[in-house]
Amino acid sequence: MNPGTTGDRRRLLIISNGHGEDWIAAAIAERLAPVHSLDAYPVIGSGNAYVGICPIVGPRASLNSGGARTAKGSLRRDLAKGGLAMVPPALKFMRSLKGKYDRILVVGDVMVPLLALLTGIKDLVYIDCYKTGAARLYSASETFILARTCETAFCRADNLAAVLRRAGIKASAPGNLMMDTIPFGDYDAKSRRRQGTAVLLLPGSRGETTTNFARQVEALQQLPADGVPDIFVAVAGDFTTNDLAEAAGLSRTSLLSTEGDDLGTLSDGRITFNLLRGRAMGNALSEADLVLSQAGTATVQALGLGKPVIHMTSPKDRQSRFRDEQALFGAARLALPADAGQVAGALSDLLANPQARERLGAIGRERIGGPGAIEAVLSELDR
Repeated sequence: MNPGTTGDRRRLLIISNGHGEDWIAAAIAERLAPVHSLDAYPVIGSGNAYVGICPIVGPRASLNSGGARTAKGSLRRDLAKGGLAMVPPALKFMRSLKGKYDRILVVGDVMVPLLALLTGIKDLVYIDCYKTGAARLYSASETFILARTCETAFCRADNLAAVLRRAGIKASAPGNLMMDTIPFGDYDAKSRRRQGTAVLLLPGSRGETTTNFARQVEALQQLPADGVPDIFVAVAGDFTTNDLAEAAGLSRTSLLSTEGDDLGTLSDGRITFNLLRGRAMGNALSEADLVLSQAGTATVQALGLGKPVIHMTSPKDRQSRFRDEQALFGAARLALPADAGQVAGALSDLLANPQARERLGAIGRERIGGPGAIEAVLSELDR
């Protein structure tokens, strides 16, 4: 694409397709916006991550699953509930992009490159946030799509990049971009510490979020009174504190502070839950000793910072995806049935055992890898 530039200020477009992907892309956008003319196209959801950083363009799509493919049959249910209706507007918008931007960056999975293939867009810079490299590599169909739409790709593991290099793409694995883009905001988690340990709840950002939160609360309510840690909850997606309170049977207990990402507190009369916006997740994660997580990207970031994660499994889980993730995470993520007693027992054991937390944390840091990819991405986009 060569629409022309004014001086050194180039026209760039970032496309992301998912809540976690939006936040990763927004962190890149924040670095690019001062020196380039930048737009963002969040394919799914509101795109709140980009607010205050750059203009949002393109049609909004809303899916019950939020685009997650971790649950069995999620694609089929999305299509049954009108998901196909998002395709024509997306294709129309993608066709309109020809000649408008110097470079297009895609953050997510192969869905956006597929839209690009259908609309004749090429030379994408692609960041794969989905595949881990610990299990399945790119299929023949995925490789076909990426080879015909992507000029450059950044992968999470070199075995993935090697597949794309053989297909003619300039592909590399310079680091885990998720660890470069942990969101921090206006929230003082440390000032809210009262106990010797702290737990961060990440109920997710998609369709099952309120149910996940209610299950997490139920497990915490099983803890003995003298074993309750400080509790933080990162509220992501388009969910509100009222949504969470209603799902878990909790009540609002305080007014908001002057901090921009403070969402107040909820309580059952015994346990206090400190709520914060997802864009300040890193603030609470820095204070946490342990994480209860049903999230995607945020789970990876927690493990990469050496925070053990407890995850509740579900019969609805797509087992192939779960096995792929667990092959990467190893013992650093404890996967337990969504049984309050079992989860509470694991919580109690780990909260009482700092040596075990450190051992699992070391596994997580080693498995996920460190930061360093964002400079490679910025350098490519400046090329």
